Amino acid sequence: MKYIFWILIGGMFLLMPESVKARTFQANSDEINSPSLNKKKSHRKPLKEKSDTRETMDQYISALMSKMTIDEKIGQLNLWGLGDITKGQIGAILGLRGEKSIKEVQETAVEKSRLGIPLLFAENVVHGYQTTFPIPLGLSCSWDIKKIEESAHIAAIEASADGINWTFAPMVDISHDARWGRVAEGSGEDPYLGSLIAEAMVKGFQGTLSSDSDILACVKHFALYGAVESGRDYNTVDMSRYRMYNEYFPPYKAAVDAGAGSIMTSFNTINGVPSTANKWLLTDLLRNQWHYQGFVTTDYTAISELQQHGLAGNLQQASVKALDAGVDMDMVSAGFSGTLKKSLQEGKITEAQIDNACRYVLEAKYKLGLFSDPYKYCNPVRLKKDTYTPEHLALSRILADESYVLLKNENKLLPLSRKGTIAVIGPLANDKQINGMWSINPNSECSLVDGLKDVAGKAVSVLFAQGANLMDDRSYFERVGGTWDNRSSEDLLAEALKVAGKSDVIIAALGESANMSGECTSRSQIGIPQSQEKLLKALVKTGKPVVLVLFNGRPLVLNWEQKNVPAILDVWFGGSEAARAVGDILFGKVNPSGKLTMSFPQNVGQLPYSYMHENTGRPLAKGEWFQKFRSDYLDVSNDMLYPFGYGLSYTTYTYGKPELSSTQMNKDGSIVASVRVTNTGKYDGDEIVQMYLHQETGSVARPVKELKGFQRIHLKSGESKRVAFTITPDMLKYYDTQLQYIAEPGKYDVMIGTNSEDLQSQSFEFK
Repeated sequence: MKYIFWILIGGMFLLMPESVKARTFQANSDEINSPSLNKKKSHRKPLKEKSDTRETMDQYISALMSKMTIDEKIGQLNLWGLGDITKGQIGAILGLRGEKSIKEVQETAVEKSRLGIPLLFAENVVHGYQTTFPIPLGLSCSWDIKKIEESAHIAAIEASADGINWTFAPMVDISHDARWGRVAEGSGEDPYLGSLIAEAMVKGFQGTLSSDSDILACVKHFALYGAVESGRDYNTVDMSRYRMYNEYFPPYKAAVDAGAGSIMTSFNTINGVPSTANKWLLTDLLRNQWHYQGFVTTDYTAISELQQHGLAGNLQQASVKALDAGVDMDMVSAGFSGTLKKSLQEGKITEAQIDNACRYVLEAKYKLGLFSDPYKYCNPVRLKKDTYTPEHLALSRILADESYVLLKNENKLLPLSRKGTIAVIGPLANDKQINGMWSINPNSECSLVDGLKDVAGKAVSVLFAQGANLMDDRSYFERVGGTWDNRSSEDLLAEALKVAGKSDVIIAALGESANMSGECTSRSQIGIPQSQEKLLKALVKTGKPVVLVLFNGRPLVLNWEQKNVPAILDVWFGGSEAARAVGDILFGKVNPSGKLTMSFPQNVGQLPYSYMHENTGRPLAKGEWFQKFRSDYLDVSNDMLYPFGYGLSYTTYTYGKPELSSTQMNKDGSIVASVRVTNTGKYDGDEIVQMYLHQETGSVARPVKELKGFQRIHLKSGESKRVAFTITPDMLKYYDTQLQYIAEPGKYDVMIGTNSEDLQSQSFEFK
């Protein structure tokens, strides 16, 4: 049987968004803080002794390409587009899952095509496969780099056991605008933390690319996608190269340096040129400056979209521009497969360009070991043994525990006692779809109601009422999706108040549904929907203690909630063990330790925002609301509601004054900055100690502060530890307006504390 994959089925697929397309088919941590996890050995063992060299690979690929026709070379550049596998016209398949199905298609490529070149099988394995972890934004709030890497390793184990050998992750886009729905897929607003996570995710997915559990990573979206204007998906980006290099490029560069096997272009323009046709970006920067050796794929239909951008009059012209810019693989547009041969015959491209792209794709397959064993990812034994295991679920729960951020805890309402009656109320209270976007298995292990019952035990009576629909606007709801309750809002509220009246404490499960964040989910208003706000106000009015358990994929505007709700716990979308992890926090089994990696604004008018903004010539004095002729607003203070790095605990931590080993540093030296941190509360806990630097004067206006170090430490009640950071000249470097990477002499402030606002400082001179 021949397998022919077409992109146009009744015209539907061509413009299908990334979130729909994947559903059409539906560096290791040495130690994890769980005894059960430590018993399981890593799968990351080479199947055979690896002795291949670059020279060996080059010889193999050259010999293979010498046998290939031009059609077969172009076929390798075709991802799920128009083509016949038996004729070597497809290089990779997107969205096909299942070990048996993938093996059958791979057999067709290997055994029925002329040269038997194996296929890549791609999937959006973003925050887990069958076992899911918190969404990336939530995951980043753990600040636990080792466990984040291990989560990617487990995702690779499970995906590879099901035949997948290529993931479209990690997404490393820096963003300062919570209106953009895809902030849920990234690691927040900071380039330093984002770079560490990008590196960890690449290492976690890829390992050494020698084991049957190592899969190819794909860094996305290159580049600057997080800075789309108005926070609207697929929109334009316009910024200086100074800002690109210093704020937005570092995570991409970290992923490249970590050896990422592939990179995906972004949908946005850069300096007026879409990424997919941007030769400065893909060739001058990526290949020539960063010496990137992997292959470049487009995002979904990005080549055909060059026509809508106004860069090409037809698909053939668009394909020429993309190939010339440095694109190696065309995702779904069928531009390469349908037009490159004609362009070659017309002299618009050269065979050398096709060869170059083909070689990058073949090298990826070689590095994965597919030429030696094309079926290495099709192992039914591993599929049963290595998927959704207790060990994997244990890490999912640990990371959910570490990712949740306690935003408010008035009068120490939390943790709750395991007794009495709890009312769990809200449209998200009994919803199992709390894994988040890009979930292969969208349902969590259980709903919040069931999870709280599991953790609380029989001594606690858990009641439930929906209380409201997700929102009252039916058309808005239909754009989001879900199950609509046909009862009137009055009836839903009345039921909720009746249930609340029987309780000792109310858990309000509110916020966004999983479908309200991710791709194509931009929001112009980012508060809790009005129907839920009305419910929450009614619950608070009862006089019962209320805990807001907030589900969300982005920072939300929570002004009323911060003023009026006694306790707020942000749980994002926490993966397979999301609900039980909420119970861990609420009942004090785990002391919350998550810290925000994206600032929460007071209103959308403050967006986009970054804690590491530059100062102005007329800055507003710290602590002031408004001063005439200063950089401020008439109607709101400049402050964020919750700043970057913010997160409360059930215990309290006291910081001593930072100390420096020296007040001077030269270009060959270093300084140690240290601080004593004491747990002055009643609970053992984890604290994330953060260090920021500020250059007081320079050749350009420098950020008011930049994260340059952090440590996650555990302190028992009453325990103290001295936390030390080594500051080197490299940590002072930045790209100047000439894009020279420099460290300038002068005075620098070292700031250490519990978040980006609550800091103490010392200064040193760099000579």
